[in-house]
Amino acid sequence: MQGTTAIALVGSGFMAKVHSHAYRNAARFFELERTPVLELIVGRDAAAREAARSRLGWNRGAGDWRAAIADPAVQLVDLAVPTDLHAELAIAAARAGKHVLCEKPLAMTAAAAREMLAVAESAGIRHAVAFNYRFLPAVALARKLIAEGRLGRIRHWRARYLQDWLHDAQAPASWRLDAARAGYGAHGDLNSHIVDLALWLVGPIAEVVGDSRTFVDRRPDGRGGEAAVSVDDATTFLARFQGGAMGTFEASRFATGAKNRNVFEIEGERGALRFNLERLNELELFLADEPAEIQGFRTVLATEPEHPFAGAWWPPGHVLGWEHSHTHLIAGFLRAIETGAPFAPDFSDGLRCQLVLDAVAQSVASGRWEAVAGIA
Repeated sequence: MQGTTAIALVGSGFMAKVHSHAYRNAARFFELERTPVLELIVGRDAAAREAARSRLGWNRGAGDWRAAIADPAVQLVDLAVPTDLHAELAIAAARAGKHVLCEKPLAMTAAAAREMLAVAESAGIRHAVAFNYRFLPAVALARKLIAEGRLGRIRHWRARYLQDWLHDAQAPASWRLDAARAGYGAHGDLNSHIVDLALWLVGPIAEVVGDSRTFVDRRPDGRGGEAAVSVDDATTFLARFQGGAMGTFEASRFATGAKNRNVFEIEGERGALRFNLERLNELELFLADEPAEIQGFRTVLATEPEHPFAGAWWPPGHVLGWEHSHTHLIAGFLRAIETGAPFAPDFSDGLRCQLVLDAVAQSVASGRWEAVAGIA
């Protein structure tokens, strides 16, 4: 391994912890030409920033993202900040010639995502969106089986991303419940993941019709008062794929008992797949061309060296965890920066997802089916 890639991470919260872990492990388990260097972590709160810097292994800390982007030592800017900051910071970093990894959803609106993509392409930098679930071995195996035609033409997609951390009406407010900072609630936070998976696994979506609810409209603000909730608590929608498949999507933060239940099911003319993030090493597979007396869903444990990403880690049967998806994503992005090889998901994928999210929001407002705009 020769040379280094110096990183500035903007944000010092939960996702900063996750991304830091991934950078530390990427070069240890995957072939990279340059060592990723945890150069600079940025956060507004000095005490929290210093605690994160020390705990997560960053060389320096800074309170101003502008200084981090301008720093000549930095080559890659990682944005683990609220959604309202994504466009401004990503555009500034791209114009400074820095590569950019941005958390999802890419932007507040499709118009902002489109501008981010245009600036990144004009600047000639590499860009990525943290749709990490593409990088689980079982999900990547699903993509491979579909691409090989093992399921035939896809007829059905159904997905649910359910959590319950807001089901208690006394759970405190946060930036994620403020439309001015988050854009969408469960729709942007959770539906963005399953929309990206649907686009990646099944293909483009032509039109959607949606429904949305805010079950608790005021929450404790942590200062003895209340804060208004201005985002959705749950959003569901139906979709018509361009290839003819039918789709259903459900995202909720009020699904009592669901901690992080990201589930998708796909049925095609020759087979079917099922995946559940709570059993993330497993993919359920049904193949209709098998003899009738042995037909049925089988559970594939995606830990063999032949499975995507799995061979870089442990012996077969030694399962991986949620954090590995981020390591796989970041290792792939670092390698693409080094070699110039194609990488996805990039800002164009983020825009495609945002176009679906925005079309659903339009449908919720209009009460009608709405067409999903194209990326061009």
